[in-house]
Amino acid sequence: MLLIAPSGSYRIGPYVKAAQSLGIDILVVSNSKHSLVAEVAEGITVDFSDPSQARKTILAAIDKLNILCVLATDDSCVALSSQIAEHLNLPHNSPSASELTHRKDLARQALQKGGCNTPEFQIISLKRAPLTQLNIEYPVVVKPLSLSGSRGVIRADSDEELIEACRRIDSILEDAGQNGFVREQLLVESYLDGAEFAVEGFLINGEFHLLTIFDKPEPLIGPFFEETYYLTPSQLDKISKYKLLNEIAKCCKAYGLTHGPVHAEARITPGRVVLLELAARTIGGQCGQLIEFSLEQKLEELVIQGMCGQLPDAPVRFEAAGVLMIPVTASGILKRVEGLTAALQVEYIKDIEIHIREGYELLPLPEGSSYLGFIFAQAPDYQQTYQALKSAYQKLTFVTQPIWKLAAG
Repeated sequence: MLLIAPSGSYRIGPYVKAAQSLGIDILVVSNSKHSLVAEVAEGITVDFSDPSQARKTILAAIDKLNILCVLATDDSCVALSSQIAEHLNLPHNSPSASELTHRKDLARQALQKGGCNTPEFQIISLKRAPLTQLNIEYPVVVKPLSLSGSRGVIRADSDEELIEACRRIDSILEDAGQNGFVREQLLVESYLDGAEFAVEGFLINGEFHLLTIFDKPEPLIGPFFEETYYLTPSQLDKISKYKLLNEIAKCCKAYGLTHGPVHAEARITPGRVVLLELAARTIGGQCGQLIEFSLEQKLEELVIQGMCGQLPDAPVRFEAAGVLMIPVTASGILKRVEGLTAALQVEYIKDIEIHIREGYELLPLPEGSSYLGFIFAQAPDYQQTYQALKSAYQKLTFVTQPIWKLAAG
């Protein structure tokens, strides 16, 4: 198995363990040989910013190997993974289809062409935003074309709020090192009211196979759209589930995706299901652990088997499980986390992971892109799981200090 991953990806370890559990050798392709993970240090080192040379290096290194599948861990590696798999004549998504998963403007156009449900949308010039005549009624949502994780996504209810949103996104794009068309243009689309869901699945020969649906019980109404609670199994009724999955499968076809993991975000609005995002990878963060809690199977093992064309039968019974992606609510320097022991002692809490260490800067959305950590729960039913997450979060206190910046001059 060829695993292509940024050197800092937290997904490397779980995939290495999953491959070993399945009796499959794994070769890691990364952009740094300096890693505490042995498989990265001993793997293939390439420069992801030079795709052409990266392809040559990888293909030369695997010339004598029997590669079963090629898998990317993160959005930044999906296109390269597709190109390598295409060269090896292995099942893969085309590079053009993969590109749609991280270009919101092209994705909306493809969905519209494919007859999928889309909000009204418009591409606008960032520099000319104050002079732009919108063809969409307020409220709208303004989005960078290629950032992920809700970074830079802002709701605007008026011309003044639209101009302010564009100003903030301009700074975010500069900090993110964006350039070219994605630096100069933004996507503006109509705000959609309704419950939001995440769908985890897998494509084999163009057929969509569901792993699970995650409810997002907290309303996401803006002005920013930070995700917090994910719970499974979904409380949707059968008809709503059918409509949701049917639209996701239709959107995969519109993208041209045919093989590999799929993570989708959608809203069920009055009368229709509308796709928000579609990624050719697994769920982000540490939320993949919910698959194991709920399905009693490791997500990484399911993905590797699926990449090889084998998807296990769906389980007869789903266990209730949930996660809270701990939000960053204010800027500052993290001094310490209080109440962790008490939070861990809340009934049905499985684990709490704090990912931002003391002394590091906290930056909330829309400028930020990280969570403080994750709280996991598993209870006999959905509501007990949800309440356990809330109770544990209430016991945590994140002590910060202000950031003092010296004035220039």
